[in-house]
Amino acid sequence: MPKFHVPVMVAEVLSLLQPRSGGTYIDCTIGGGGHSLGLIERILPNGRLVGIDRDEEALRAAFENLKRYSANLILEKGNFADLEAITEYLGVAEADGVILDLGVSSHQLEAAERGFSFRHDAALDMRMDTAQTVTARELVNSLSERNLAELIWKLGEERWAKRIAKFIVEKRSHRPIETTRELVDVILAAVPVGARSETIHPATKTFQALRISVNRELESLQAGLDAAVRLLAKGGRICVLSYHSLEDRIVKETFARHAGRCTCPSGLPVCACGAERRIKILTRRPMVPSEEEVRANPRSRSARLRAAEKL
Repeated sequence: MPKFHVPVMVAEVLSLLQPRSGGTYIDCTIGGGGHSLGLIERILPNGRLVGIDRDEEALRAAFENLKRYSANLILEKGNFADLEAITEYLGVAEADGVILDLGVSSHQLEAAERGFSFRHDAALDMRMDTAQTVTARELVNSLSERNLAELIWKLGEERWAKRIAKFIVEKRSHRPIETTRELVDVILAAVPVGARSETIHPATKTFQALRISVNRELESLQAGLDAAVRLLAKGGRICVLSYHSLEDRIVKETFARHAGRCTCPSGLPVCACGAERRIKILTRRPMVPSEEEVRANPRSRSARLRAAEKL
């Protein structure tokens, strides 16, 4: 199987999802088809797998890796935020299982020209869907210092956000910041040497914040989770892999709301979150990869897996 992205916690996902022969399953972030390969083999001979991704390269890799199951496979380019519109278009009324594997893929990080990684010098891009117009370059060179600082703080949880934003604005006042290397140099100048982590590159959180903003990842996640819960058949299951606290918090709170737990701030006269018991949470705490998997695939170390079942 050609490698596009190393799938994380495959055995755990399949164990929680409990795929059955003849069922309909949706992989909302199919990537290269790593999770879907194990899934589709379990739903034969009459099962149906819908694979969605907004990255055309991912869809091509998924087709190549799953083409021997083409009779059971539907691939569709799209954002899982539009899950209901996509499934309506495909004639899928309900699903027995849904997978969301969030974040950026190994392939996207390693493809220098995509501009996701601070380890490669490339144009500041970071678009998962290369057809969209907004890039990281636009954000870096057009947002005000205040808005840049807010973005880097809120989406990257970067303690040096204000200083990094100040240095970015100063740098671009002379000429636009065009490449990942130029941005990394600005960040290295902004973050004091004594304040740097021994394990996390100083640019990690700023790059994360820009990528999340460019791709509207958190908004898409919220919309996709709500749509997936509505789409699940009774007894159907959803598995979500997240890779940082912002994603995991949204998954946790959304599951709690759909499990009937009010997530509103205390003191409100009426519930505003719409809590209603639609699911049963299967993971009291998020599952994490084994030490063996982390050794084999270091990028899996931050993964958190949560699952729920439709009532």
